[in-house]
Amino acid sequence: MGSNTTASSIIFLLTGVPGLEAFHTWISIPFCFLYATALSGNSLILFVIITQPSLHEPMYYFLSMLSTTDLGLSISTLATMLGIFWFNAREISFNACLSQMFFIKLFTVMESSVLLAMAYDRYVAISNPLRYATILTDSRIAQIGVTIVIRGTVMLTPMVALLKRLTFCSSRVLHHSYCFHPDVMKLSCTDTRINNAVGLTAMISTVGVDSVLILLSYILIIRTVLSIASPEERKKAFSTCISHIGAVAIFYIPLISLSFVHRFGKRAPPYVHTMIANTYLLIPPVMNPIIYSVKTKQIRKAVIKVFQSKEI
Repeated sequence: MGSNTTASSIIFLLTGVPGLEAFHTWISIPFCFLYATALSGNSLILFVIITQPSLHEPMYYFLSMLSTTDLGLSISTLATMLGIFWFNAREISFNACLSQMFFIKLFTVMESSVLLAMAYDRYVAISNPLRYATILTDSRIAQIGVTIVIRGTVMLTPMVALLKRLTFCSSRVLHHSYCFHPDVMKLSCTDTRINNAVGLTAMISTVGVDSVLILLSYILIIRTVLSIASPEERKKAFSTCISHIGAVAIFYIPLISLSFVHRFGKRAPPYVHTMIANTYLLIPPVMNPIIYSVKTKQIRKAVIKVFQSKEI
């Protein structure tokens, strides 16, 4: 295996939970539960929004984009993760690895874009309620949706394409249960500075910029809300943001903690890294439907309505 090989013929080995291989079947139980929750929860939200005319409003169209993104994120890691836990199927070809990496990053970037669109939606609804429907028309929302997909694809294609020029040396073992960009770069024996720079630029100009803009829109929302006279209306205005704030926290906190663990957690046992990395991609898809079902009255009513009509 000592010789350098061209990228396309390579087979990588993914890793389950290092040191706990004997318990993989048991570890798979909570993961199966999380996947089942994520897939059913987001499908239910999509179904409810599509079938209930009362939810055909900008806020819920954006929520349906969030659910679609969360479904994509779950499905991107599902096959390799459960393959490892159930069948110890660790091998993955270079091209399969690239496409998995592309889709994980794409849905992560899309999630942050959707959260930004939702922040903009709340800002318009609170600061300009009378013109809300004329600003966020159906066609405008469709344009935003298309832009989100194009933006992610354009930003991430160079990052993934540049991996094709790398050569790989002796080690083929990746340290996650899915293909993770920094992981693949570490195995290369070519200079990866360009790859590092392009990857970092892509993430800063998407997730980084989005986080700043989300913060900004909340500063503007708070300013607007504080200028509203009655406490009742203030409370009402803020309550429409609660779910979104939850979704933002659930997306950014694991993302930031994962990068901290990567940078500073060198002494932590390997399974800590793996567990954080595996759950980080599952927290938003699992939690978002729960937050929105619990915190958004209209969604809660619609979900109950769907279940009641099934019983009749």
